[in-house]
Amino acid sequence: MNSNVTPFRNVKHASMLWAAPDRAEEIAALHAKLFDPPWDAAAIKSLLEHPAATSLIAVAGSQKKSVIAFVIGQLAGDEAEILSIGVSPDWQRVGLATGLLEGLTRAARRGDAKRIFLEVAEDNESGLALYRKLGFIEVGRRKRYYERPGSAPVDALTLVLHLEPPAEAS
Repeated sequence: MNSNVTPFRNVKHASMLWAAPDRAEEIAALHAKLFDPPWDAAAIKSLLEHPAATSLIAVAGSQKKSVIAFVIGQLAGDEAEILSIGVSPDWQRVGLATGLLEGLTRAARRGDAKRIFLEVAEDNESGLALYRKLGFIEVGRRKRYYERPGSAPVDALTLVLHLEPPAEAS
């Protein structure tokens, strides 16, 4: 575990922030721990610099806050898309992914999105459980989409979350 990150694994010790391009290196390092093939810092920086970017990070630590989770998304018209989400193995299962997805959902609503799309490997049981808990439903499948070194390709499931318009303040 990174010595700069608090060992308490309590989501209350994490802060959620907008993901700025200057955090691309840290996000890329975490992405590399979680995905094969990983996205490099230049690709992530390009996504974060895009005008349609809607991305958040979770940070924890004492002096220099370390990126412990991220969600990279974008808005286009009345739709939003989650391109990637990841949580450091040391911080999984404490609610960070839920918090990041809820934050991105609020941002998408403010941007007048009517739905959020994402793709997930059909064998990603924990991801599927999270997305279904949050209301995502399956609307499509891409056969053999995820290629993994040393194993057979896996289908991607396309999921959508239909957003309700924000409630009017009384």
